[in-house]
Amino acid sequence: MSDRHIEVSLDKRGVSCTARLLDDRAPITCQAVWDALPLGSDVYHAKYARNEIYALFPAFAPEEPPLENPTITPIPGDLCYFTFSSTELGTKSYGYGTEQRGTIVDLALFYERNNLLINADVGWVPGIVWGQVVDGLDRMAEACHDLWRAGALGESLNFRRA
Repeated sequence: MSDRHIEVSLDKRGVSCTARLLDDRAPITCQAVWDALPLGSDVYHAKYARNEIYALFPAFAPEEPPLENPTITPIPGDLCYFTFSSTELGTKSYGYGTEQRGTIVDLALFYERNNLLINADVGWVPGIVWGQVVDGLDRMAEACHDLWRAGALGESLNFRRA
């Protein structure tokens, strides 16, 4: 199979990067995401994990992927897939205000070093590394830092086939 690539973008800020799917390490997750593209939703900047932006989606795979290619220490350029129940993310401490029920998928981009996937409510939160940014991470990291400083309101995180 030849390499598959996607574009990850912050449309309001007019910035994007290209990522290669890690089909050899997370084939089930890669196929689930690929089949669901394009995806886009409000973007959030991490509170706990540090240098991460992410978007939340209703479950889109027929069956949630197993924990393949897991990490708790993502590196710059990693794309990670997380699954949560609506009750896990429904507390006021998260502030999402979502009425979504059932499984919630979190697609995340890590843009800088020193990330640790631990949450004060539940402990370790391993993610599936399913993609790696291969072009444009520097521009995306600048936009992510701006998102942290200036706010995420009105911005969306989008994933499209490249």
